Amino acid sequence: MTPTKPNKVMSLYKKVTSYPFGKHIFSKMVARMAPYFGTVHPYISDLKVNRCECLIKKRKKVQNHIGTVHVIAICNGLEMAMGTMAEASIPAHLRWIPKGMSVDYTAKAGTDILCVAEVTPEQWQVGDMLVDVKAYDTNGVVVVQSHIKLWISEKPQK
Repeated sequence: MTPTKPNKVMSLYKKVTSYPFGKHIFSKMVARMAPYFGTVHPYISDLKVNRCECLIKKRKKVQNHIGTVHVIAICNGLEMAMGTMAEASIPAHLRWIPKGMSVDYTAKAGTDILCVAEVTPEQWQVGDMLVDVKAYDTNGVVVVQSHIKLWISEKPQK
């Protein structure tokens, strides 16, 4: 298989992250495209084709009444990781839209949270696609296990 040219999002990530504080700048750019993401102050710590890692710091703004990171804040991070991964990875002839999300709370989220979205290249097919997205605490424990269902379709001919 021959390597393909990186798409706009992946090219932007590589360009911006070559500068000091580039990952912070890129994270803010993504959060501005979908402003609700900005409410958890996400940080894209790593982006590769078919994989994205997004960090949510445990701060008062994202905590619930028992002092853990609120699951809705985590879901926000999961969706940002998935969306950024999808935009950086989808083949040029396809497009995507989210269709649903299933979430299982598996442990208390008492630390910073790393949201990881990952797919395989073979998953990029027309139809429903399940994206595996997990949230980890700083000890590597999965605190939220999620699947986000995407509808993948062909881009219309221009």
